[in-house]
Amino acid sequence: MASEPVYKVIFQNGNQVFEVFARQIYQSDMWGFIEIEEFVFGERSQIVVDPSEEKLKNEFAGVKRSYIPLQAVIRIDEVEKEGAAKVSENTAREGNVASFPFPGANLPQPSED
Repeated sequence: MASEPVYKVIFQNGNQVFEVFARQIYQSDMWGFIEIEEFVFGERSQIVVDPSEEKLKNEFAGVKRSYIPLQAVIRIDEVEKEGAAKVSENTAREGNVASFPFPGANLPQPSED
């Protein structure tokens, strides 16, 4: 019997980049969002605790389903097994991660002649 797939989802939330693992991911019925369910976190069999993973584990504790805006998604990978979930700061000032432009964002303003 084949094991259930695991997905690594990397997305931006404000000035932070989240990397989480989940068993279910699909396009939402709510337009412009993806849904992430069944979050997977590493087992606590190690003595060393990763504070970044613990922060994510606490943030998503009790969350059944999370809706992520499509423009926030950086990458989605199907992986062999889960890894450590992480939160990192987006330190790039003009980096290569940006919100998708929306219509009307940079339109010239009418002159008052």
